[in-house]
Amino acid sequence: MTVVTEMLETYPADLGQVDRSALVRCIEECIACAQACTACADACLSEADDQLPMLRKCIRTCEDCADICAAAGRILSRHTGYDANATRAVLEACATLCKSCGDECAQHAERHEHCRVCAEACRKCEQACRNLIGALA
Repeated sequence: MTVVTEMLETYPADLGQVDRSALVRCIEECIACAQACTACADACLSEADDQLPMLRKCIRTCEDCADICAAAGRILSRHTGYDANATRAVLEACATLCKSCGDECAQHAERHEHCRVCAEACRKCEQACRNLIGALA
């Protein structure tokens, strides 16, 4: 049992009709993606100086994606005073940035293993966000 699952099970109020497995997966993928994007941006900065110009967009996209994924994970972990419209907007933003970041990292994946790992994490998070959006509808 993951911490996310355990926390949801201990929540004292009714969570309503939310698909708990989709919610758990989305929170976990958001947290994992935030970490992967943070680490990928840092790894890009550690590449040889001649690589930095071509990695500039990747670094920026990874940092933006890490921020939105971390925020989404925190927002999805709060249930008191739930606002479905706000949650959908956050999930849409997260999925959009994960797509952009995954696409950008994929362009560098053959040369930089950290970009391959990050692209994969972004794809998983994007899908988890889209699945949860569908479950909320």
